[in-house]
Amino acid sequence: MNRRVDISWKTILFITFFLLSLWITYLILDIILLVFVSFILMSALYPLVDRLVAWRIPRPLAIVILFLAILGLLIGVLAAGFTPLIIQTSSLTQRLSEAVSGLLQANYIDRSVIQGQFSSISSQLVSYTLDVFKIIVGFVSVIVVTFYLLLDRKGIEDRATSLFVANQSKVSKLISTIEEKLGAWLRGQLILSLIIGVVTYLGLEVLGVEFALSLAIIAGLMEVVPVIGPIISAIPAILIALTVSPVLAGLVAGLYLAIQQLENHLVVPQVMKRAVGLNPLLVILTVSVGGRLLGVAGALLAVPIAVVIQVVIKEVLQKNES
Repeated sequence: MNRRVDISWKTILFITFFLLSLWITYLILDIILLVFVSFILMSALYPLVDRLVAWRIPRPLAIVILFLAILGLLIGVLAAGFTPLIIQTSSLTQRLSEAVSGLLQANYIDRSVIQGQFSSISSQLVSYTLDVFKIIVGFVSVIVVTFYLLLDRKGIEDRATSLFVANQSKVSKLISTIEEKLGAWLRGQLILSLIIGVVTYLGLEVLGVEFALSLAIIAGLMEVVPVIGPIISAIPAILIALTVSPVLAGLVAGLYLAIQQLENHLVVPQVMKRAVGLNPLLVILTVSVGGRLLGVAGALLAVPIAVVIQVVIKEVLQKNES
């Protein structure tokens, strides 16, 4: 017996609207992530801005002072990390060239492989340049959006809560909880960078690698980039060790691999558990899923996104129980 299934026009409209929403979200996903990153920075910096405002400093001036202080600190760290490497670039390049030539003569490395890699890099130079330009534009955009979020945080919250007339106080509390958790996540990320930097410095010092402090600072800074960050930070250390001997280069590669494994399976889960209250196993799975879906950006933002979802679900469950 044939059964007739009727689909109402409301159902068709709902499905159409839902699919259209998914499509629009996909098209503006990069903008959503940019705003989310700005919201994270605002959550971490807002208490500091409020403290400066309490000292009778106008809010716009307080934000500018805080931005300049952070920029100065970042420039100082970069200068301490890269200046020694830049100063001795000529001698380092000469020693590295000699080491690579020795490896080629010993037939450890196939010349055709290296030539092919250089050809590939040259052909992709324009693409890399465009990517760098996009990163710079994105960075400036994040700073601008963060500035306006810090400037009008209360007004933005009032406008957001006004959309929920019957639950304004609960929505306001929810926003405050999310801000607190995201600020804690960012502080946890800074702690991770410090831990990785210190461990890397100690390991390189024990192995007797030159520029240990500079390389450790690079490792700490690259810690914010999941998956490929530790790999990128290991490259200069391995190359510098290669100017001494292939054995030392192998030991340095082993050191960075051990640090990365320690970071992925112990340091990151435990620090994030203390910072945002996520289960260590959930942190590992979240970062893995985020990296698979959105690449580096997904892995970097996976934990804060999970934090927001956790806070919202907890609030909904509490509301249903009451």
